[in-house]
Amino acid sequence: AQNLSLRAGHHQVLTGVSAQFMPGQVTAILGANGAGKSTLLAALAGLTRPVDGLVSLDGAPLLQLPSRTRAQRLAFIPQTPEIAWGLEVRAVVGLGRLPWLGARGLSAQDVVAVDRAMAAAQVQGLADRDITALSGGERARALIARALAGEPEWLLADEPYAGLDPRHALEAGELFRRLAGEGAGVLLTLHDLTLAARLADRVLVLGHGRVLADGPPADAMSPAILAAAYGVDA
Repeated sequence: AQNLSLRAGHHQVLTGVSAQFMPGQVTAILGANGAGKSTLLAALAGLTRPVDGLVSLDGAPLLQLPSRTRAQRLAFIPQTPEIAWGLEVRAVVGLGRLPWLGARGLSAQDVVAVDRAMAAAQVQGLADRDITALSGGERARALIARALAGEPEWLLADEPYAGLDPRHALEAGELFRRLAGEGAGVLLTLHDLTLAARLADRVLVLGHGRVLADGPPADAMSPAILAAAYGVDA
């Protein structure tokens, strides 16, 4: 991300944000409500066009890549996902294979990828359930599985821990760490500072749409930075 600036109406959400993200790392994006975390993540996913600045993927301007190529390489989990139809969980997870589908629909390789994603997110037991009938935490896990089914190089998740109970939160953390260990780049927006310190290789802290800190958790989450970002002593 190079010198990104974005607005929402007349409100300046991000101003001059620059950062480089690396595969094989879990990066936590922190900041108070309204700091610009979700806006930054959406820009990194190519879902919003900046007023100024550029997002590049391996040196290529992201918005100039074909949409199918972007969808194969990047997976995005929104903070408030819209579930439009009462589909079975397996069908919803299968939608994660759309960027790879040929003319004949799901191949044997696609089925394997869906099964692997459901196992990783621990939703095999929900496969035949209507996703609209699930709890918030169960639905969150199903949507993580949908993202994983596409076997992306980059996973961008906006508040993926919302609704997860402690056990599934710990398991999600293990999953994100495992993905990074396998070479994927994982970017998460978080509100839980303890979780960020436990999980992330790197922390990017936003405040009023600008980068306040960017580095290892012990450096980026210093008392001075947290005071500037959140207005608290921690």
